[in-house]
Amino acid sequence: MTDLTAGKPWSVLWRLSLPMFISVIFQQMYSIFDSAIAGKYAGEDALAAVGASYPITMIFMAVAIGCNVGCCVVISQYFGAKDYSRVKTAASTTVISCTILAAVLTAVGLALSGPLMIMINTPDNVMEDGTLYLKIYTAGLIFLFLYNVSTGIYTSLGDTKTPLYFLIGSSVGNVLLDYIFVAICGFGVAGVAWATFIAQGIACVLSLITLMKKISGIRTDEKPEKFSSPMLKKIALYSIPSILQQSFVSVGNIFVQYLVNGFGSSCIAGYSAAIKLNTFAITSFSTLSNGLSSYVAQNYGAGKSLRIKQGYHSGILLSLITAVPFTLCYFFLSETMIGFFLDEGGVKALEVGMKFLHIAAPFYVFVGVKIMSDGALRGKGDMPYFMITTFSDLILRVILAFILSKPFGSTGIWLSWPVGWLASTILSVAFINIKLKKLPPDTADIVQ
Repeated sequence: MTDLTAGKPWSVLWRLSLPMFISVIFQQMYSIFDSAIAGKYAGEDALAAVGASYPITMIFMAVAIGCNVGCCVVISQYFGAKDYSRVKTAASTTVISCTILAAVLTAVGLALSGPLMIMINTPDNVMEDGTLYLKIYTAGLIFLFLYNVSTGIYTSLGDTKTPLYFLIGSSVGNVLLDYIFVAICGFGVAGVAWATFIAQGIACVLSLITLMKKISGIRTDEKPEKFSSPMLKKIALYSIPSILQQSFVSVGNIFVQYLVNGFGSSCIAGYSAAIKLNTFAITSFSTLSNGLSSYVAQNYGAGKSLRIKQGYHSGILLSLITAVPFTLCYFFLSETMIGFFLDEGGVKALEVGMKFLHIAAPFYVFVGVKIMSDGALRGKGDMPYFMITTFSDLILRVILAFILSKPFGSTGIWLSWPVGWLASTILSVAFINIKLKKLPPDTADIVQ
């Protein structure tokens, strides 16, 4: 466990974020291999089937990430304030409540998989496989939720190395199972889904066992509660805005997917490949942002305003360093990147994916700044401002996608991305600068 309230902000953030960044590389690599193996060994329709269900799976992921954010901010604040009894109570309350929530969503997801796939205008030739993938994915929600909250608790305690080890094992196992189930056994889309289910399940169980040992090793003066309703309400104050924000993004992506599905399976396959690569970049920024949130939350709990400002500026620099390689690779190597997902016959899908990357990649610098600013707002507890920036991005993107898709076809959909990103970046930077100026002065030593 690491106290983020001491040490040079740049060094502290870098040490905290590096294991998290390596984690996201492995996490996104196995997500990419999921789609790539499906496209290479099961065909373009299999890639389209996995891609068609993607925005629906992201709704469930949105809830899991929201739970992660809520527990991470609350536990970080208590940990920064050295209130270890409440740290334990918040951790156990999170695990119990998320287990119940995951069970409810699993039942709902299994019952509505088919209707949801119909709702988003899924073509007939990928409907059956897409629905099957969604059902298997939904059956593993308990693992998804508990693994995400475990990662959030580790991060709030300043430990980003332990979840990295589990994620590396899970990612390598997922890719190996993908190849065995799809390339060797010929299970198609079902093989891709079961590989994720098994690998994620093992990682979740091992992560929880290790977390329980770590939490039990924290000494407290009084016996903490296993479950606390007031604590759940406090976690919910942070989780619900984040869940709403993430869910709103996912619902917006469903509208976008509806438009994409109308252009046929080749367009779906190309978009599926490009959005996986785009998600890799965005998730990298979000991971750095989560680290900044924990840093800000701990220092806010400790009353160290100066360190919050220094940490935010260091976080912006980290995001800019991260954005450059993504922009260069996606823009100049787009054919190679998209071709990784497709067999030799996917010419139309290749063109679609390349066009998306050429339009989106040059704006990753702005996205990184926006997401890091959101992380600082979230860590300080300014959730309404965090939500406003995201909603403005998505509303603009969805509206413009519908408008521009009529004259420009699928290219019009991709053109909506940069406009939404730029507008929300301006808002995020304005909000965080206002909030940083209003922080009360502290007596902490200036960190050189």
